[in-house]
Amino acid sequence: MRKDEGMPNRLAQATSPYLLQHADNPVDWWPWETDAFEEARRRDVPVFLSVGYSACHWCHVMAHESFEDGDTAAYLNEHFVSVKVDREERPDVDAVYMEAVQAATGQGGWPMSVFMTPDGEPFYFGTYFPPAPRHGMPSFRQVLEGVHHAWTSRRGEVGEVAGKITRDLAGRELSTGDAGTPTEETQALALLQLTRDIDPASGWFKGDTKFPPSMVIEFLLRHHARAGSVAALEMVEGLCGAMARSSLYDQVGGGFHRYVLTPRAGGPLVPHFEKMLYDNALLCRVYTHLWRATGSDLARRVALETADFMVRELRTPEGGFASALDADSDDGTGRHVEGAYYVWTPAQLREALGEDDAAYAARLHGVTEEGTFEEGASVLRLPQDAGVADAERLSGIRARLLAARDLRPRPGRDDKVVAAWNGLAVAALAEAGACFDRPDLVERATEAADLLVRVHLDEGGRLARTSRDGRSGGHAGVLEDYGDVAEGFLALAAVTGEGVWLEFAGLLLGIVLDRFRGEGGELFDTAHDAEPLIRRPQDPTDNAAPSGWTAAAGALLSYAAHTGSEAHRTAAERALAVVGALGPRAPRFIGWGLAVAEALLDGPREVAVAGPAGDPDRAALHRVALRGTAPGAVVAVGEPDGAEFPLLRDRPLVDGRPAAYVCRHFTCEAPTTDADRLARQLGAR
Repeated sequence: MRKDEGMPNRLAQATSPYLLQHADNPVDWWPWETDAFEEARRRDVPVFLSVGYSACHWCHVMAHESFEDGDTAAYLNEHFVSVKVDREERPDVDAVYMEAVQAATGQGGWPMSVFMTPDGEPFYFGTYFPPAPRHGMPSFRQVLEGVHHAWTSRRGEVGEVAGKITRDLAGRELSTGDAGTPTEETQALALLQLTRDIDPASGWFKGDTKFPPSMVIEFLLRHHARAGSVAALEMVEGLCGAMARSSLYDQVGGGFHRYVLTPRAGGPLVPHFEKMLYDNALLCRVYTHLWRATGSDLARRVALETADFMVRELRTPEGGFASALDADSDDGTGRHVEGAYYVWTPAQLREALGEDDAAYAARLHGVTEEGTFEEGASVLRLPQDAGVADAERLSGIRARLLAARDLRPRPGRDDKVVAAWNGLAVAALAEAGACFDRPDLVERATEAADLLVRVHLDEGGRLARTSRDGRSGGHAGVLEDYGDVAEGFLALAAVTGEGVWLEFAGLLLGIVLDRFRGEGGELFDTAHDAEPLIRRPQDPTDNAAPSGWTAAAGALLSYAAHTGSEAHRTAAERALAVVGALGPRAPRFIGWGLAVAEALLDGPREVAVAGPAGDPDRAALHRVALRGTAPGAVVAVGEPDGAEFPLLRDRPLVDGRPAAYVCRHFTCEAPTTDADRLARQLGAR
């Protein structure tokens, strides 16, 4: 059954750029909606679910090979109801079916291909399928024919498999039970396990595929600050140095790619070139915090270049931040090639820089005549520091290379705004702006926060997951949206001294307490009144970004420190019980939970800076408070006895001068008017 030529399918009305990329496919796609499953039930055919995202290289490959092929599309249209999902727009759908894929096959990834009954019960799984059999994989057409045959001739067997998988998934609900909060021993055992996983020679964690371990680094930085662990700081410096000097980092334009791979034949690490907002927001914050702890020039440069990349290339006209840049782009000859925008040949360097600077840049960045990537091109890296004498020359070369690169066809941009990832960006830009005296970055953070309130937040405090062009995508926010946006608002409140951001954080966290908690204090990824799936998704472990569970726990703990709310503190402690169970065994998968646990063990400290607006002494105390390394410390700044923040109540001037008040564990130190003394109290340089 062929769709009418030239007629868009049902995805034409979507707000997701990924879905819109498939709107002209000959496949008669449906979005994820009840009507699709009703149609499958009416026709008595299975549902084919395809899940991906805009920056996914192999998603584009499968689309070109199969979904744009008329014969394949006709077979799909005749024998299936086909549903297309953007995993970034519907992380709940993705999580439930990815769990089934991983349980059945031992691995997962995108594109994800799932065949299910009209009741949403999965019975056959896969990821990418080629158009012809290769490397032991069946062709996509063979898979379709096999599933169709099973559906029509072995329906009872299919039903049994689907029912068993669904029952198994339904039985996986987690509970914190009687587990206590994380302890000193929890944190020490997690650190010990991480030291076993690190490769001291390279600085990276072991493994051929290397993703940036942002949340683990935050744990290590906080553990160093609280417990004085030299080993933790050495790991951070090794990891951050390795990432910044490798091709994971864009040596020309700043910002980080998604991951790097170790080539089988040796040579430098090769990146997967997509750039994600969440990676760059998290890593901007990581390098800012490393600078805060050590004063590292490398950390400062990378933090600021990453912040500038986000503002330059991901900021939307409405003030938010787009989700991602594609890995692929036109190579100038009409071919769509991964990495084409980012790699260089010696000839291209000479054209952009001239002979002398090109030779210098090639030597510094590892560009060779043979190439280190594909077709004679090389990825750029920085195997050694340029040195102080060369810093100015290197900066000029980067600027000229960036100008030359800007003339190339650019990678596609997924310009939907995801609430959670924008919350991470708000926190990163606000803190980088405060630490590096860049008020423009604080302004960009404030504008993104304004967009989240204006477009994503309804009158009842419910968040929409996405927006595009200033219009809500209509999908309900999940737990990570509430946790990460609250985290961003709390960071912005500390930097700006505007108490309205604390109020908005409280509104979101009230929804978390009311709608995302189980009876035992465990947290779910979707609200109790969300669209029912075959199981309610729930996962405390980090993926590429903090899990919703631990993101919410961190925001709850900070809000409790600001307000003295026992309900929020208790909810955070009960949620963190899972860290005690998972942290010592799998610390790389619950790094943010371990980082929040460090804040819990440290207090967290509550800092109130009281003084008149515009007073330079208040500004000095505030600057020191924001640069402190005490884990998870919360900061309030405002007028003496001000109403903006609860922490400012009963906080007068001292001898007529602005003062800082530091408390933790229900005990307060004597107030100080001396910035140096405050720095010692908070571990600031």
